[in-house]
Amino acid sequence: MQESRLFKIIYYLLGRGQATAAELAERFEVSVRTIYRDMDALSQAGIPIYAEPGRNGGISLLDSFVLDRALLSEEERRDVMAALQSLAAAGDTLDKDTLNKLSAVFRLPAENWYEVDFSRWGVSTGDNEKFEAFKKAVTRRRCVRISYVGANGGSSSRKIHPLKLLYKSRAWYVKAYCTEKEDFRLFRLSRIVRWELLEEEFVPEPWPEPPRQGDIPEQYPVVLRFSGEAAYRVYDEFDVSQIVEQENGDLLVSAPLPQDGWLTGFLLSFGTQVEVVSPVSLRQVLAREAGAILEKNRPRDIST
Repeated sequence: MQESRLFKIIYYLLGRGQATAAELAERFEVSVRTIYRDMDALSQAGIPIYAEPGRNGGISLLDSFVLDRALLSEEERRDVMAALQSLAAAGDTLDKDTLNKLSAVFRLPAENWYEVDFSRWGVSTGDNEKFEAFKKAVTRRRCVRISYVGANGGSSSRKIHPLKLLYKSRAWYVKAYCTEKEDFRLFRLSRIVRWELLEEEFVPEPWPEPPRQGDIPEQYPVVLRFSGEAAYRVYDEFDVSQIVEQENGDLLVSAPLPQDGWLTGFLLSFGTQVEVVSPVSLRQVLAREAGAILEKNRPRDIST
């Protein structure tokens, strides 16, 4: 227990620079006397830790102190390498030489265990460039002017303060403050058709947690029956706990879903491979939309 606390004290001082004995005692839930005993133990272990008296004094490490790799277990060193490799894979400015040097210090291989490509299949797009632009906007607190296609199909121009990039349900979003709406909004990156990284900087405000009423659509219980031929898509879209395989090969799905235009379009994309079991109102909406599609696409008599 003491050994774990000693490491935590070192990490805390490396991050904060200086702390009082009372602050450390409160942080690690021990007495001030115990903190001073810990200081003695660290000093005897060769860690350059010292206490400076006075009003602005406190406990510090020498500026020249470097955390030795021996203080990290092999598993912890692997976790550090994996975290840095993930940054590099996501297009971070961390270069290969830096990873190789750290790999040599840790005595671990520098091979990356995965790669990230933000572009869509089959077409060369600006997806990677877009992701890099918004990553820069988030990390450097830069405003972005965007042209965004909303769920209603309309396009609008917004100036936003990007706060965080979010990956959710196989899609990237940006959490941002919208200056036009004077409120927080969630923008799907694929629907941002144009963007301009501005020189104007912003002071970030915390994203409201949990989401406020109106930030997310209300969801209702829906039961759907899919034919077995649609299994590859069903398992893409729903969690396995929501799916029950039937004896005839059909898949019965029970899930909370927003009953709006998005859901109608989503279900229509399955064609005849889906049936709405409940609610009846959604079944009626789907039938009405399918009828409208049929009417709009009836073969025309070109002779008249």
